[in-house]
Amino acid sequence: MPGEKKYSLCYLAHDIDVPMNIGSFFRIADALGIERIYLTGKSIVPPNNKIKKTSRSTEKFVEFSYEQDPLVVITRLKNEGYKIVSLEITSNSIDLNNIKISSTDKICLILGSENAGVSQDLLDVSDISIHIPMLGMNSSMNVANACSIATYEITKGLATCVQDHLLKNNTKKGMM
Repeated sequence: MPGEKKYSLCYLAHDIDVPMNIGSFFRIADALGIERIYLTGKSIVPPNNKIKKTSRSTEKFVEFSYEQDPLVVITRLKNEGYKIVSLEITSNSIDLNNIKISSTDKICLILGSENAGVSQDLLDVSDISIHIPMLGMNSSMNVANACSIATYEITKGLATCVQDHLLKNNTKKGMM
């Protein structure tokens, strides 16, 4: 049934000043079972007609909050056991296909502005940075498109870990 499954995955969207990107985050979060969106810095927040139109009103169903300082949110999430993952191409970033995910992981995906990306301050407090392998001449894509790809891969990994765990437990029970 739609809306029942939530993954231990949230977004921290920092300085996202294009309302259509924010609306897309809500729509992606609703579709893929993301637990919450944290909007920080200069990010536009609902209510906003452009967010509502792009999100198809999913901002009513996905939990969100606003905090000016993203480091306040990150500190709180780290204290709650979240792994902080920035979606940004850097010299140290890991290919999204190679991220190691455990069924017990709680992940906060940091999304940066369209022009500046994830700020150095946020990269510095991240546990890891990941990137989407790019095959074309351009080394970037729209933040909402990148968010959807990363979210799908991360939730697929979380779901696979849970399915593997359930399969192992069922196999052990069958052996008894």
